[in-house]
This record gives sequence, structure tokens and C-alpha cells, in this order.
Amino acid sequence: MSNKTTRIISIILMIIPSLMLIMSGVMKLIGSQQIIDGLGKAGLGNYIVLFGVIELLSVALFLYPKTHKIGFALLCSYLGGALSIELAGGQTPVAAIILTLVWISVFLRNKSIFLTQINLENK
Repeated sequence: MSNKTTRIISIILMIIPSLMLIMSGVMKLIGSQQIIDGLGKAGLGNYIVLFGVIELLSVALFLYPKTHKIGFALLCSYLGGALSIELAGGQTPVAAIILTLVWISVFLRNKSIFLTQINLENK
């Protein structure tokens, strides 16, 4: 696969979960009844606005090229928490799908985040 094709796939796989997370963050900020009910059942109803702000901030950092590593770490943490709540509540693990797309897009964009070179000569 050429570099151009890899870059295009990476951008597409980065935009899809980002749009989903932006929509989710905005819904939290405007107080969508479905979000209020869902997080209220999990006992997190008091933190809906905070979750919306964290979600939007994480996506913004993820999309900005100079801070994409920090955004990636924040999104992994946020989506990991969302996944654990979904699994504990017996819901479909949508966060796992979003997290998988984020990981694949970052791997295609910058493999150095995942792969490190070990220099055995210095040991």
C-alpha cells in the first residue's frame, strides 16, 4: 500500500470516530434526555457536562497534529472508562469499536507511538 493510500485511510479512520465523539460531547453539553437517562442509570448524572467538555477537548487535541499524541492518550483513557461502564451495565460495547478505529488510525498515521527500537548494544 502506498504512503498516499495509507494517509487517506488514516484520515478517514480518524475522522469517523472524531465526528461520533464530537456529536456525543455536544449532546452531553446540551443535555440530551437519552444521555441524561443513560448516565443517570450508571450513577454519573452529576458529571454529564464535565464528560462533554473532556470529550470535546480530547478530540480537539487528537485532531490537532502537534498534540495528537496527548489527544490519543486522553481518548484511550476516556473510551476505556466508557467501555467499562458499558460492559458493567450489560450494554453493547460501542466504545470498543470507536477505540479500535482510533488505534488503527493512529497506527497508520504514526507507528512510532506503538513501536520502539531497542538498542541491545548499550545494555
